[in-house]
Amino acid sequence: MKYDFTSIMDRRGKDALAVDGLGTKPGFAPDAPRDGFDVIPMWVADMNFPTVPTIPAAIAARASHPAYGYFDAAQAYYDAIIRWQNTRNGVQGLSKEHIGYENGVLGGVVSALNVLCSRGDHVLVHCPTYIGFTRSLTNNGYHIVHSPLTRDGQGVWRMDFADMERKIVDQQIHAAIFCSPHNPCGRVWERWEVEQAMALYQKHGVFVVSDEIWSDIILSGHRHIPTQSVSEDARHRTVALYAPFKTFNLAGLVGSYHIIYDQWLRERVEKESSLCHYNDMNVLSMHALIGAYQPEGHIWTDELCQTLTGNVEFACRYIRERFQGVDVSQPQGTYMLFVDCTAWCQAHGKTIDQVEKAAWDVGVAVQDGRIFHGPCHLRMNLALPLSRVQEAFDRLDRYVFNA
Repeated sequence: MKYDFTSIMDRRGKDALAVDGLGTKPGFAPDAPRDGFDVIPMWVADMNFPTVPTIPAAIAARASHPAYGYFDAAQAYYDAIIRWQNTRNGVQGLSKEHIGYENGVLGGVVSALNVLCSRGDHVLVHCPTYIGFTRSLTNNGYHIVHSPLTRDGQGVWRMDFADMERKIVDQQIHAAIFCSPHNPCGRVWERWEVEQAMALYQKHGVFVVSDEIWSDIILSGHRHIPTQSVSEDARHRTVALYAPFKTFNLAGLVGSYHIIYDQWLRERVEKESSLCHYNDMNVLSMHALIGAYQPEGHIWTDELCQTLTGNVEFACRYIRERFQGVDVSQPQGTYMLFVDCTAWCQAHGKTIDQVEKAAWDVGVAVQDGRIFHGPCHLRMNLALPLSRVQEAFDRLDRYVFNA
């Protein structure tokens, strides 16, 4: 490979919540490990790889000019997004006017819902559910109606369209969150699935807020289908939200963007986003995106996805072969595993709290899956060098599941 996905970065003292946050926020962060074990950070959804070198180069080049005043987004920013979406997702007809800045995807979700709903309205969300959706919708006065994803005979997570339609009608729902690829399950939806979902939303007048922040992290054998691409109605019914920070590990810089083709909807969302008076782009964040969305960024992302595919295949194979009673559906995108420990806990008379504590004690800093509506689940970040993933599973084997 051209880029480095094997070196182990020391992130201690470098503004890394995944490492420095352990033991500091009870009920949120894992406990710090006991003496003799170093930390393998597998809870926060950022990566333990150095980003593509064009990003720090772009930031350094701009930072070398000693003035950081008011600015408008450069044409190069919009051009980079248009090229990236065309090359990676086959998006046609995207122009500058369709693109708008958002400080974060969740802020964009809330701005869109504030246009589409009244406070107290019901919003359809698939379950398991990303904790960010739960908190942002609840905090802003919306009621979440969960439609559970179900696993088919091959263990693949699927939408239950009959359940979705029943709840849309019964609860008078007119807005839905669509997570594509899905977090935490890691599903990369097939075209027919997106088409069927969007046809259902069209039938019942449901507008869609599509979180596509993971759309670049697609594992081998799968392809992301942009929600807006499946029909002309979907193009105008959907607020799509993207960001470079999952792909390139830029969450600390802040900066997302929306794509909205419908003029009325776009103008209302942009107005809503402006009302707080601090939904403004950071100049270094802008240059980071421009640096990311270069030809080198495509090569780096392809190598990242190849690396993550190997990590996921190793982890799922290890679970199947070594952890009897632990179940996982192999993700098709993202770098997260959503691991079901129900049968193992029942067989061993343990609780998920005890499983987590045993893992944390030996430095395997996994995340409690209950906040994602997985009642006996762990969420595990595999965006680490393979050697660290292997070490983590060796510790889980020796000290947790086969102790």
